[in-house]
Amino acid sequence: MRKYELMTIYPVEEDKFKAGSDLLKADLAKFGVEIEKEEPFGDRDLTYEINKLRRGRFVLLHIKANPAKISEMDTQFHLNTNLLKYLFVLKTEKDA
Repeated sequence: MRKYELMTIYPVEEDKFKAGSDLLKADLAKFGVEIEKEEPFGDRDLTYEINKLRRGRFVLLHIKANPAKISEMDTQFHLNTNLLKYLFVLKTEKDA
């Protein structure tokens, strides 16, 4: 298991945010990912429009995941319509 940071962007509407967040956490649990910490970054303007939206709700997750499962999670996350964007970043030993 390696440590990653997973930055996610959801729509700002509460119902879409809740649905997207719940589905993401269910998908992470399905892949055996351990969520160590969740940091909400709040609502922010997007640099460019995503699905005709100009604002998004940002959440940073600190996770432990199997590196072999990252590509499978990537495929699964594309099916979550309430998840606008996401990015996995591998944490190095000096970051942890």
